[in-house]
Amino acid sequence: MNSKPLEIVEFLKLMIDALESSGIEYLIGGAIAEWAWGEARTTQDLDLVVNIPFDAVTRFSDELKARDMLVPAEVILDAIIENRADIPINAIHMYSGIKADLYPVRSGDELRQEAFRRRMKVDYGPPIGMVFVHSPEDLILYKLIYFTISHQSKHIRDITAIIRAKKDALEIDYIELWATRLGLLTVWRELLEDIENASV
Repeated sequence: MNSKPLEIVEFLKLMIDALESSGIEYLIGGAIAEWAWGEARTTQDLDLVVNIPFDAVTRFSDELKARDMLVPAEVILDAIIENRADIPINAIHMYSGIKADLYPVRSGDELRQEAFRRRMKVDYGPPIGMVFVHSPEDLILYKLIYFTISHQSKHIRDITAIIRAKKDALEIDYIELWATRLGLLTVWRELLEDIENASV
């Protein structure tokens, strides 16, 4: 075990190593996925979508423990079996307090399943290297969802940064299809209009 505090990049490296050592597929979401498509901003939280096979549960718990994160196997198992609200598995580094929220891929969650299929591999450079992240379109959709729940301006700022950086390459039809299914089409179009007006 290593008792020294960690920075977020070091914590991300630990978590990716634990996932890969356990044979678990993942994608990075949230502010750290934003680094790939929009702009870098500071964060002390890590959001990951994980597809955990039953036979990897104990191994993953052990790998986390070896990296100073205590998440019992039964907690992981309960999270992937129960069709509960979208509550993540929390993995907190004992010496830094940095937290990873792990969102299991569950049956019936079509958006998360689709986002997992569309994940993209991006090179974050050393010490992270090549990692899987949300596509920019799916990151926008999740940011829209979180904004309607929390009304935190950081989500709008993140969406705006992605659109300004990637607009010509975005699959707008895909975003609008899911925004319609999620009841967020009006919010999405108003945001697009605001961004376009701000650019004039």
